Amino acid sequence: MAKIRGSIVVNIEKCKGCEICTVSCPTGTIAMSKEVNGKGYYYAYPAYPDLCIGCANCAVVCPDGVITVYKTKI
Repeated sequence: MAKIRGSIVVNIEKCKGCEICTVSCPTGTIAMSKEVNGKGYYYAYPAYPDLCIGCANCAVVCPDGVITVYKTKI
């Protein structure tokens, strides 16, 4: 069976920093930035992208729909 590797892309300008994605990530891939976006919010970003398994929990729970998940077979 092929192994799946995931990656996420966060639209940082639309992220409101609610941190729900960081809690829902089973591998701890996502963290909050120390910088703010154009609206003054701390935004989520993939701090440890190698840990992403492509489960899409973050995208499902994001209330603003700013996370896109990509899956690739390795």
